Amino acid sequence: RIADFQEVLGEPTVALTKLRELCFSGIPFDGGLRCLCWKILLNYLPLEKALWSSLLKKQRDLYSQFLKEMIIQPGIAKANLGVSREDVTLEDHPLNPNPDSRWNTYFKDNEVLLQIDKDVRRLYPDMAFFQRPTDYPCLLILDPQNEFETLRRRVEQTTLKSQTVARNRSGVTNVSSPLKTTPSSLSEYEVLPNGCEAHWEVVERILFIYAKLNPGIAYVQGMNEIVGPLYYTFATDPNSEWKEHAEADTFFCFTNLMAEIRDNFIKSLDDSQCGITYKMEKVYSTLKEKDVELYLKLQEQNIKPQFFAFRWLTLLLSQEFLLPDVIRIWDSLFADDKRFDFLLLVCCAMLTLIRDQLLEGDFTLNMRLLQDYPISDVHLILKKAKELQDSK
Repeated sequence: RIADFQEVLGEPTVALTKLRELCFSGIPFDGGLRCLCWKILLNYLPLEKALWSSLLKKQRDLYSQFLKEMIIQPGIAKANLGVSREDVTLEDHPLNPNPDSRWNTYFKDNEVLLQIDKDVRRLYPDMAFFQRPTDYPCLLILDPQNEFETLRRRVEQTTLKSQTVARNRSGVTNVSSPLKTTPSSLSEYEVLPNGCEAHWEVVERILFIYAKLNPGIAYVQGMNEIVGPLYYTFATDPNSEWKEHAEADTFFCFTNLMAEIRDNFIKSLDDSQCGITYKMEKVYSTLKEKDVELYLKLQEQNIKPQFFAFRWLTLLLSQEFLLPDVIRIWDSLFADDKRFDFLLLVCCAMLTLIRDQLLEGDFTLNMRLLQDYPISDVHLILKKAKELQDSK
């Protein structure tokens, strides 16, 4: 199989149809094949190999530019503000009501940043990977000469400001930090020493820049679950030349992937043809075709697709399985030329594989099965989905 991949990827122009067929059955991890295939399938790399190096250089430089404009520049402005005691009323100041005020933007960004921060710290808690330091911290940002405010410092300062103040009867004020609610959450917030950064901090930066560049959608909870497997795959690439640029490459692949699935995240589109409700209904209409008995049972118990299929579809099943299995499912999803039609069949396969339990169970039992899916063998699920596809 590795030889088959090498043959297709060795051609001056990659044969996309052939590559899709190979990837659909799972991509070997060896030699960074998966990272390369994903970059092609997600339209980050063109099919002409000769264009790769110039394109990668251009995109990675562009990403550095984003870092400078969106993280470093505001941070420098903030660091410089405390230095001079000029009359702040002359120019921009924190209470400036003008919506174009840089301060106004800064505070708005902080709200988004805090939400991202909360979500990325919890990425794959059963794996140590995201808490570990990256081998390639972003030197642009972590340079010890820098006095500017990094995202980490912004989060710390904003959280400090939002600490809850409780006054007891004798007038003594207790400041209890929202971060220190339970002892178990303490280890979660261990910050690495200066000069190091954890993988989750890199993911945070990717999401923050995405939110800044896409104000129409900004950041919606769940995007962290989409970027996590992409970043993990690129950041564990055995080829260190690629691995070093995992952050920029993940950003562009994530942006391309979101362009295809972003409608799932936009509430106002829920009921349109491209929105999530339509797709959830499609899971049920496909199930009705394939297994009418099971479909009627779920209908009878009033188990609506939004109770479980919303999460399955929006997050591309990233919450239902362990990370290595999610990555295997994504090989097939990214290789699907109809783009995520196969995902609907995977959801259907998941239902039919537990049909006996669902037919016997009551509402509560069935909801538990669907919310916490019992089968962990994704090969079995993908095989079933392929059978459903072939039986059309």
